[in-house]
Amino acid sequence: MKNRIYISFLLLFLTLALIIVTDLSAYRKSIEVIKINDPITPVIAEYIITAIDEAEEKSSECIVIEIDTPGGLDLAMRDIIKKIMSANVPVVVYVSPGGARAASAGAIIALSAHITAMAPGTNIGAAHPVNMGGEKMDETMSKKVENDAAAYAESIAEKRNRNKEWAVKAVRESASVGETEALKMNIIDLISPDIESLIKDINGMKVDLNGKKVELVTEDTTIIYHKMGLRENILKALSNPNIAYILFLIGLAGLYFELSNPGAVFPGVTGSLALILAFYSMQSLSANYAGVLLIILSSVFFLIELKVTSYGLLTVGGVIAMTLGSLMLFDSPEPYLRLSYSVIFTMVALMSSFFMIIVFLVIKSQAKRPKTGNEGLINMCGEASTDILESGKIFVHGEYWNAKSSTPVNKGDKISVVKVEGMLLTIEKI
Repeated sequence: MKNRIYISFLLLFLTLALIIVTDLSAYRKSIEVIKINDPITPVIAEYIITAIDEAEEKSSECIVIEIDTPGGLDLAMRDIIKKIMSANVPVVVYVSPGGARAASAGAIIALSAHITAMAPGTNIGAAHPVNMGGEKMDETMSKKVENDAAAYAESIAEKRNRNKEWAVKAVRESASVGETEALKMNIIDLISPDIESLIKDINGMKVDLNGKKVELVTEDTTIIYHKMGLRENILKALSNPNIAYILFLIGLAGLYFELSNPGAVFPGVTGSLALILAFYSMQSLSANYAGVLLIILSSVFFLIELKVTSYGLLTVGGVIAMTLGSLMLFDSPEPYLRLSYSVIFTMVALMSSFFMIIVFLVIKSQAKRPKTGNEGLINMCGEASTDILESGKIFVHGEYWNAKSSTPVNKGDKISVVKVEGMLLTIEKI
């Protein structure tokens, strides 16, 4: 009896202990961690902003943005920085792993964080602005853009009590430094070899959170790693200039096939969808409109070739226009925003071959002798069913026809149709 009582009390104690531990774990704060290993585009900006919003809703202790980026678009960068500057949760930017960089737009984002850290073997800087649209800026406009970027970087660094002289130098002179120099020059706050070390190192650090001093408590916190979802991964893939270019050409090929063969439906639907996705990507990547128009013009040349006899001049013009347009489409100084030459020449060769084969088949079908209707009877062979002096009967193409001949034809002779006049065939003896 006593044993049963002891067992009952033990079970009750364990149940209460489990409930208490569960409740305590529910109140443990979390540290959100996201990884950025791509150029800064509108898709990446949306992903970072959403992650910060979720961290605010969960009242997380902080959010860590592990970054390795060559830079990116100015507007996307400014959207991220505006969110970081107004965030209600501390934002830690961590340049990692070893060999990573926070270049160009990534450097300014790192400066804007409440805490900036770097892993050993990383670098930060080279934030000189570049024109993403491909057009050449004159000296006055280039100076305006540079001054604007320098003033922006200086204000960010001043707000975070970081080295504003270096921030200006990073913009004007593309200055870049490693983690050790960055720490000495008050560009970053600390050097940590990995995420776990970083979380220990920032424990007890105080940050300015919208005018309030907040002390980070990272002990006994839950680290939650986030990955991009399917939607973000699809949109990120569409932000690749090579993917945008391939979709654009597929879209033009689909519409070309639909216009040259009305009623096919599938090519038209596929082409329309591909074009819409391509235009979404081009808007994000600041495509050169001259390049877009040249590629569209090449498709027009190929389409006109079906209707006009140009002896191949329109086809040659189409190939040249497509090649030039492809080279101009994403004419950016940054390698990650340019088309791969192998992709360009492969796609130009494939698309040109596709269009030329279609043109060849259409011309061949137009030149081929008709096989149906009255015209299809011309030069067809048959047999005389009666003697024919001026008129008679013949059997040709599985049918009996009235026929006439300028020379006598005997019954059973092999004949050939020379002319068709209504229901009367003019023939000659073979």
